[in-house]
Amino acid sequence: MYSVEELQQIINREIELRSKELIEKPPFELYIPVKYALEMGGKRLRPVLLLLSYNLFSDEILNALPAALAIEVFHNFTLLHDDIMDKADVRRNQSTVHKNFGENNAILSGDAMAFLSYRFLMESKSERLVDVANLFTLTAIEVCEGQQYDMDFESLMKVTEAEYLEMIRLKTAVLLACSLKTGALLANVNENVASLLYSFGINLGLAFQLQDDLLDTFGDKKMFGKKIGGDILANKKTFLLTKALGMTSKVQLNELTKWLNKKEFNPEEKILAVTKIYNEIGIKELTKRKIEYYFNESSQTLQEIPIDDYKKQQLILIGKQMLNRNH
Repeated sequence: MYSVEELQQIINREIELRSKELIEKPPFELYIPVKYALEMGGKRLRPVLLLLSYNLFSDEILNALPAALAIEVFHNFTLLHDDIMDKADVRRNQSTVHKNFGENNAILSGDAMAFLSYRFLMESKSERLVDVANLFTLTAIEVCEGQQYDMDFESLMKVTEAEYLEMIRLKTAVLLACSLKTGALLANVNENVASLLYSFGINLGLAFQLQDDLLDTFGDKKMFGKKIGGDILANKKTFLLTKALGMTSKVQLNELTKWLNKKEFNPEEKILAVTKIYNEIGIKELTKRKIEYYFNESSQTLQEIPIDDYKKQQLILIGKQMLNRNH
């Protein structure tokens, strides 16, 4: 069975090859931002999960490589457009695509990436390709739904924990789950096993996004790859803020509400003030417990899958790597 590192190398080589092919044809202004976006780095979690899932049942992982590439291109398309909507300047310690090439170019190149992902997906040779394409399409729509909820929440003062968890299920978890189920479908395993892998991915994805929320406030900028405190500045209804609004004292709530309603402020001052309230009510520890809950749920689901323990350990290992980023 391939290691995570070997799978990362395989997908990175494929991305490098396909990126070079893209910029060999005009219009270059359309494809150069695509190449830039794809080569910004990252751990390639989603394509690795797809290849790893396929490898649970078959060693011929090159059969799953086009679908893995499709997942990664689609994921980077969503990041590109998210950065435009969030007005983000930095992604993976580099200038975002729209900062480098302009907003109009970034939008159009992102559109091209969405369609390129389908072109790569359709290169897959599998009797389950229709099932794979239907899953990919459903997932793409759900990711857009999640992004819409995320934007809607910015103008709401109160968002429930259940509403927030549903939003991150759609925005983040379904693509991880899709990656795992796609690998299983391409390997032609039965629907029950494929669905268990999907459930494993949903719980892992929820834990992963909660960890992302935590790192945005309490992470190390050099390790996290983007500015710390961006969610606070944008009044993002993260798990941290959602829980804090229901746990604060009257004095703390007034202070928090004041910062949420301010139109003009010193960014560093706002980040420090909100973080101080989080520390006073123990939001960091509460979030960590929620992350652990979903990771344990994913591990429990994994135990139901009829594969040997060694192969299960590979999935547990990548799950731990996903969640053991620098705080």
